[in-house]
Amino acid sequence: MKIQMLALGVLMLSAFSVDAQRYFTREGEVDFYSEAPLEKIEAHNNSATSVLDISSGKLEFAVLIKAFQFEKALMQEHFNENYMESDEFPKSVFKGNIDNPEAVKWDTDGTYPVNVSGKLTIHGVTNDVSTTGEITIENGQISAHSVFVVAVADYDIEIPAVVRENIAKEVEIRVDVDYQELKK
Repeated sequence: MKIQMLALGVLMLSAFSVDAQRYFTREGEVDFYSEAPLEKIEAHNNSATSVLDISSGKLEFAVLIKAFQFEKALMQEHFNENYMESDEFPKSVFKGNIDNPEAVKWDTDGTYPVNVSGKLTIHGVTNDVSTTGEITIENGQISAHSVFVVAVADYDIEIPAVVRENIAKEVEIRVDVDYQELKK
């Protein structure tokens, strides 16, 4: 899995120009929460790869689906085999932009609201998404945070009728990333 993440990181980096001011992580945190009347489901993934180009606002994320960890092993098994079909669709990818990168003073400590838009691919389906987030600069370190909601049906994820009441139709996704400068 580490080799896959490294290869994915190299591919993502090659999409950016050589002169860009780029930041990178392989330890981004992506969590999701599903709260339905009968059951709360949550999972955590601490191995998201992301690249941020602060000169253009270009932003990319890749998340291996099998890296999501659940409280219950059976939930994790059902998630990978029955819903996400992670052998067939091993990763989720976001490619987009910070729409207002000029709103961030990249060399000044502070927390800056941003708008992000792009294409999110989950379960082999790609949709346009837009959301808000925050970029925090502290002692020259860049971190990002966002919370947004996706509808399960928008990504052709089928929920069997027998457990339909246990799984919410919409899932909240939380993203927290600490970036490191990518040295040339």
